[in-house]
Amino acid sequence: MRQLQVHIDSNSGFCFGVIYAIQMAEDLLEEQGYLYCLGDIVHNDEEVERLQQKGLRIINYEALRALRDESVLIRAHGEPPSTYQTALQNNLTLIDASCPVVLKLQNRIKTSFDKKDQIFIYGKHGHAEVLGLLGQTNNEAVVFENLDELLRHELPQNITLYSQTTKSTDNFYRIKNELEMRGYSVDANDTICRQVSNRDKELRRFAQKYDKVIFVSGTKSSNGRVLYQVCKDTNPNTFFVSKVEELNPDWFEPGNTIGVCGATSTPMWLMEEVRNALMAF
Repeated sequence: MRQLQVHIDSNSGFCFGVIYAIQMAEDLLEEQGYLYCLGDIVHNDEEVERLQQKGLRIINYEALRALRDESVLIRAHGEPPSTYQTALQNNLTLIDASCPVVLKLQNRIKTSFDKKDQIFIYGKHGHAEVLGLLGQTNNEAVVFENLDELLRHELPQNITLYSQTTKSTDNFYRIKNELEMRGYSVDANDTICRQVSNRDKELRRFAQKYDKVIFVSGTKSSNGRVLYQVCKDTNPNTFFVSKVEELNPDWFEPGNTIGVCGATSTPMWLMEEVRNALMAF
């Protein structure tokens, strides 16, 4: 026995938007035994599998277009207007679990687009939330992942800047300031979710406290990749796992202090399973 001292980060785990979507799914699954969900309800395979065992049926856009007279859950990431149009045509009941922060951002982008603003969105290409935001602009807004990519575009003098809700506030304001230094007029709309963006600062403080850190996240989670790197930069003895089976006893020495943390898409039950496995080493 290595007698590891293991602590879970109380700030890690689902953000409120994901908690809301999963609670809604669980309530409906208990009530009717099955439920369609457009895309993975959360970017964590273990949690998705748990809900699938309860009757959750994950579908893509092609399957949605073929579906008739059913109920479909919209996950926290939100959806573009075309999804709602498909639902109307196919007599689908949408159970909308879009995060309120995302819905507010969608509305603001739609208002800007209606005013003919030139919209630029700091976000990840192809991300579910970003596709929903682009849909508010008939896919006319420009999405960029970093300043270099943005500067490759022919930019207008007046730029309306938005951000995916889970991006770094520091990077957002760095981009805004750099554009202004280059002489552009920037209408910067800070719509970043503080519950998510503050995680990096909290994680730095957490990762410093321990000999080793286990970061638990789904491999599909972009938020997970970013936050894992935050931990790794702070504490080089940080290890990434997506499930308990990936833990390696050789990572640890007797009496090590271990911090367990995760992404906004990592369920607390999975972090608890990791803690229990570590304590059994």
